Amino acid sequence: MRSKRILTMQDLSCVGQCSLTVALPVLSAYGVEACALPTAILSNHTAFEKWSCLDLTPEMNHIMAAWRENGFKFDAFLLGYLGSADIMNIAKVCFRDFAADGAKIIIDPVFGDNGKLYPAFDKGYVAAMAELIESADIILPNLTEACFLTETEYKANDSVETAKKAVLRLAERTNAAIVVTGVEQGGRIGELIYSDEEFTEVWAEKLSHHFNGTGDLFASVFTAVYLKSGDMRAACEAAGAFVAESIRATDASHTYGVNFEYALNHRKQQ
Repeated sequence: MRSKRILTMQDLSCVGQCSLTVALPVLSAYGVEACALPTAILSNHTAFEKWSCLDLTPEMNHIMAAWRENGFKFDAFLLGYLGSADIMNIAKVCFRDFAADGAKIIIDPVFGDNGKLYPAFDKGYVAAMAELIESADIILPNLTEACFLTETEYKANDSVETAKKAVLRLAERTNAAIVVTGVEQGGRIGELIYSDEEFTEVWAEKLSHHFNGTGDLFASVFTAVYLKSGDMRAACEAAGAFVAESIRATDASHTYGVNFEYALNHRKQQ
């Protein structure tokens, strides 16, 4: 039986454990055929002091032209860091031209955290993303992104109620199921799921260290498990556990990302 074929659209950091560097090996290890449409090539991720970036927007159109001639179709799409509204327009064309019957579209907005936008983004980008998520089956915003998408006041110390307020506003814009990540309560961290007009909360112990790339890792495991099980709660639990194991295996001074390679190897040996 053929594995699910998933196309992931996000950047490739040549050094650093994030984006495609995480998504491709993780999806493959979970038994999903991982294909890529890179949005940009970075010398390394931007937590380092210096980096270079090559925008691949023009080449993305050439890639898709070849795909049309080859008749490629994908069973699902996972979108991460896109970087521009132009790439969002390319994504819409990609959904239209390359979706197999019943293909799922999963979008991780990736434009902010801790109540702030990342430096490269502005409210125009947020507005374009709010339009793109109307195409999604599942969206995976963190609390900051959910608030910006809905113009909800960000309250880190009241994140559950803030998330619920943002989710209900999001549900007015999109029919997608919504999974808000990075919700905190009483020393715990987890996800707030909204599907079929019902809320589900998934909680785990909050770990003390913060690392780059954990959101990309969560989205990758979530997508792989969901495509096999169709169960969002199980996908959140598996993704959260995998991220936590990766964090525990990572030295606090490590700036590349998390040691997900250890967690993959440990999973294989179980």
